Amino acid sequence: MKIINNSDVLSLIDMKTVLTCLEDTYRAYFEGRAVCRPRVDIEIPTTTPGKLYRWGTMEGGMQGGYFAIRCKSDIIYYEQGPQGATQEKYCVEPGTFCGFILLFSTENGEPLALINDGAIQHMRVAADSAIGIKYASRENSETIGLLGSGGMARDHLRAVIQVRPIRHVNVFSPTVANRHAFAEEMSRELGIDIVPVATPEAAVAGVDIIMGVTDARRPVIRPEYLVPGQHVVNIGGGGGIPADVQARVTRYLRFGNTPSPVGWSDHVFDDEYLTFRATPPGYVTDESTARAHGEMMPDRLVRLSDIMLSGALARNPDDITYSERGNLQGNQFHPLAGYLYEQALASGRGREIPTEWWLQDIRN
Repeated sequence: MKIINNSDVLSLIDMKTVLTCLEDTYRAYFEGRAVCRPRVDIEIPTTTPGKLYRWGTMEGGMQGGYFAIRCKSDIIYYEQGPQGATQEKYCVEPGTFCGFILLFSTENGEPLALINDGAIQHMRVAADSAIGIKYASRENSETIGLLGSGGMARDHLRAVIQVRPIRHVNVFSPTVANRHAFAEEMSRELGIDIVPVATPEAAVAGVDIIMGVTDARRPVIRPEYLVPGQHVVNIGGGGGIPADVQARVTRYLRFGNTPSPVGWSDHVFDDEYLTFRATPPGYVTDESTARAHGEMMPDRLVRLSDIMLSGALARNPDDITYSERGNLQGNQFHPLAGYLYEQALASGRGREIPTEWWLQDIRN
């Protein structure tokens, strides 16, 4: 069994490969050869006021290939910043995190790998945004207004340049030093013009694509930012786009929904995630008690399964398009982890532990 860390991941896979893996696996899912479930979170209040323990998992697998479950163990809390509250997390202590992918064979059940999830998490989310941009934005989109300057924002630019001829990016984040460092480093890496700007309005003015990639607790994309012809992506930033932004969107691309459990065919599972929370006596939380959003804008909804056949979304020049994955996160980790496992075997990367450590002779 392979142990594959983040440095191994970065040496074994690139963004172009991630995009190819995910598109191929979405096709397999639409054909019924793959299956997944929504993300499920378990939340338990800690004994420290304002801090919450969250265990999250998502899983899926494919016929003739692999099954993978991604697991993460976080302490969640919020910090107030100049632009509002942001969600922060850690495991053990600030600056360290616990997330991993367990990979199994769907042919004989063998445990194959344990993989750190940090690098691949950023890459797979960014690749989803790029797939949405590939199928729903104008083909001649060249400019981006980027709200956010963290690691996820970096991978978003690395992904989007694979699908569109990006030549200019405006970047805003509340911390001046962060947006300047981001612009300098990413323009040097990608060879495109990236300019730090002082306000969100300056970032989005006149661009082809707006990308909100932030850990802000509240929405960062406002309706007045949108103009005809744009494409919109939102990661974080309040967990979705608010109703007044939805009102400006004319075409909504959603990748899809997980299937209903066997015997629950009358229940549609379109929520992005499901949360189960412990509520001991006297416990008070400002965490949301609402369901995670599912399908929105039914009158403007287009599914990825439909447009993959034609190659692009039929859009008018003045359409404002918005894309999101839906709740198919569990369909992403088995192809990527499987690819990493195969590459690690071929290259000798990663560490090995005896597979028999994971097996037993007592029927469970």
